[in-house]
Amino acid sequence: MTWVHPLVPDAAEPADVLGAKAHGLITLRRLGLPVPPGFVVGAPACRAFLRDGRFPDGLRGELDAAVADLEAATGRRLGGPGRPLALAVRSGGAVSMPGMMSTILNLGLTAEATAALAADTGDEAFAHDSRRRFLESLTAAMSGTAPAARDTAANGPSRPRVPPSVAGLGTAVPEDARAQLDLAVRAVFASWNTARAQTYRAVHGVPDGAGTAVTVQAMVFGNRDGRSGTGVAFSRDPSTGEHVPSGEVLFAAQGEDVVSGRSSPLRLSALAEREPGLWADLAGALRRIEEHYRDACHVEFTFESGALWLLQVRAGGLTGRAAVRVAVDLADAGLIDRREAVRRVSPRDLRLARAPRLDPAGRDVLARGVGASPGVATGRVAATADDAVRMAADGPVVLVRPETSPLDMHGLAAAAGVVTAVGGTTSHAAVVARSMGRPAVVGARGLDVPAGTLVTIDGTGGEVVAGRAGTVASPDPHLGRLLAWAGAAG
Repeated sequence: MTWVHPLVPDAAEPADVLGAKAHGLITLRRLGLPVPPGFVVGAPACRAFLRDGRFPDGLRGELDAAVADLEAATGRRLGGPGRPLALAVRSGGAVSMPGMMSTILNLGLTAEATAALAADTGDEAFAHDSRRRFLESLTAAMSGTAPAARDTAANGPSRPRVPPSVAGLGTAVPEDARAQLDLAVRAVFASWNTARAQTYRAVHGVPDGAGTAVTVQAMVFGNRDGRSGTGVAFSRDPSTGEHVPSGEVLFAAQGEDVVSGRSSPLRLSALAEREPGLWADLAGALRRIEEHYRDACHVEFTFESGALWLLQVRAGGLTGRAAVRVAVDLADAGLIDRREAVRRVSPRDLRLARAPRLDPAGRDVLARGVGASPGVATGRVAATADDAVRMAADGPVVLVRPETSPLDMHGLAAAAGVVTAVGGTTSHAAVVARSMGRPAVVGARGLDVPAGTLVTIDGTGGEVVAGRAGTVASPDPHLGRLLAWAGAAG
């Protein structure tokens, strides 16, 4: 059996082998869009590892060959010296499980390679920042914990001024880049069976036995300089369905800084203001992707020194109301027929499209943030994920956190709604809440209420109010048209 597969346009393996992430990247390459080169360790290797507790026979040799091919393609060498090759190692199940499994960035930045990267770029602080991120992410993946928090801002996290030390991170990280890759692949495989991943699969009905693929790509450094960064872009507004690119961007940062929710990123339009050429490339890519899928899509992207790279693509990811509008708009444009429009909107989308709004009269507003997942939820404040699980046995709770991480998955599953003090509409809390149909408010700074307080949140308007609040209907003409089509279809 072949365990490792090249990430090339003519790859024929299905998503249950390569994972949805790699399958999407292959589609992007077929469309001629910029994707970092790489390879995929297929999900069958994960299943064999979880069954036997070791790499299957032949996997290490195939990894050696794949790394050699990637070195030849990039003109760089894993671990250095000279121009060092750094790798991004990401999970990728057949069904998307956002944030539930491990990611290791900047792999291969040994002390020697970090010095070479500093010499190659002339930026010692950048090299040290990249090595620190690698050590933190691999240590977290190996120990099953969340990566360490770091100071963040709209223009990107602060950089270290001294070289980070392996010894200070508890778990031993070898100064051998090839050994690091083996550890990272093992850690991603093992993360399939973490408690958070198991909870997510139980909530979404994902089979436990599927396992995950591992996508390995040459790093693109969003933390390289002021013309670098990362973000998430939707071809249409994920909350309303309006036909306008939408999303978030963070400059001088890497992907986990946006999706972790530990920062409050800028609106995607900031990219058009600061990097108009890059914005034009991204907008063009979104048009091509939507034309291919005939659906609203979103991408995770990184840009290094003004050059755009796409790291992931997914169709959908919309709120219920947005899903209805997009289906109707696509039918009106003749891209799909009305029967297909009706088929695309799930019963849950229909329920969420009818989600009420808070009654504007008589509200005691405690905080305002950004509505990240529609609907209204009332419950007692739980300050931790464990508290949410415990308190939910006695009635609805609202999980209120500075930000959420995948380690909070059990609390998110137990809560009726979620509020975070920081983060944007593409943060972990927002993405997971939308996937579960839970109301969510993000970026609600200044909310200061004790645990157990009864609050109501509006995941559309972004408000947190005291006590139990009234609601009003929120009519939607697109929903009326879709339901009429459904009735006509019988």
